[in-house]
Amino acid sequence: MIARRMSLIDSSGIRKVFDLARTMKDPVNLSIGQPDFDVPEAVKQAAIESIKAGRNRYTVTQGIPELHASVRQLIKAGRGIEPEDVLITSGVSGGLVLAFLALVDDGDEVLIPDPYFVMYKHLANLTGGRPRFIDTYPDFKLRKEALRAAITPRTKMLVINSPCNPTGVTYSREELEGVAEVAREHDLLVLSDEIYDCFCYRPEYPSMASLYPKTLLMGGFSKSHAMTGWRLGYAAGPGEIIREMTKLQQYSFVCAPSFAQYAGVTALAAGIGNARDEYRAKRDMIYNGLKDDFDVQKPDGAFYIFPKTPWGTDQEFVEEAIKNNVLVIPGSVFSERATHFRISYAATDDTLKRGIDILNRLARSRK
Repeated sequence: MIARRMSLIDSSGIRKVFDLARTMKDPVNLSIGQPDFDVPEAVKQAAIESIKAGRNRYTVTQGIPELHASVRQLIKAGRGIEPEDVLITSGVSGGLVLAFLALVDDGDEVLIPDPYFVMYKHLANLTGGRPRFIDTYPDFKLRKEALRAAITPRTKMLVINSPCNPTGVTYSREELEGVAEVAREHDLLVLSDEIYDCFCYRPEYPSMASLYPKTLLMGGFSKSHAMTGWRLGYAAGPGEIIREMTKLQQYSFVCAPSFAQYAGVTALAAGIGNARDEYRAKRDMIYNGLKDDFDVQKPDGAFYIFPKTPWGTDQEFVEEAIKNNVLVIPGSVFSERATHFRISYAATDDTLKRGIDILNRLARSRK
């Protein structure tokens, strides 16, 4: 009865931990990949006003003109480019579904740096493609030599995510220039998921879209403005691709939520306030708190850190952490390896301090 394609994807390991969290009493929850601040008041008010004004019907599939203009302005100001076309999507996840459906044929190879965001692998499988992983351990850097070695005659697309979920690594300009060099050699399409661009703690945030024209850029509002449940994102890039994604959206999502689109204009105008500085401080707290007892890379973006397990497999260590009331995610959810685990430091300082103490105690327990 069930389609064979469903056997190619697993239930999200993240969702399993979320479900477990609901059954626990006052857990130290370091698993949830969403901001711990609320949607800005001005953005909430804009959504309420749009609902009251009757803007509750379908919008045009490609998104309202006002938000199109704001997204174009954002990309021009932040990346110095003017994309050929823009599509407003139902979150970045919705945009990823449309992109994979529009681009991946049976047998096409999709290059994915490992570790990776959970959707990439499963979308490649679901659309008939073959995920081909580029190992970036132990420092999670993407080197052009490793990329070049992974390319075959069936390679169709490279997917990158910077800042990265789950590692927090942000690719440097030098790394991305190397990627662009290899992509030009093989005429590769690059899908660049830049949902965490606002949480980059380097002096400069380099974007793949600024360096290589054949880039499909993905961005959104879930992380920057805590609008995770509003399902609002965008795709920008080559017009031919955006037009095909728009066609697919007509027969799937139809359009992004109307009230969220109008509020999105206000969100882009409002900015993110002090959120970047606050999360940089949380990054410093979690890294400095763990580095003596864990083998861990210091993240320079997003709100995740990806320590190596001090003993056992990722599942064994995470199970022990959960027994001690700390919720974290096994690294094998995001990787072909079972050696690390993901922490989200989008939490209160008190929660972070409690989590650090418990995790360090667990690390020392078998030394």
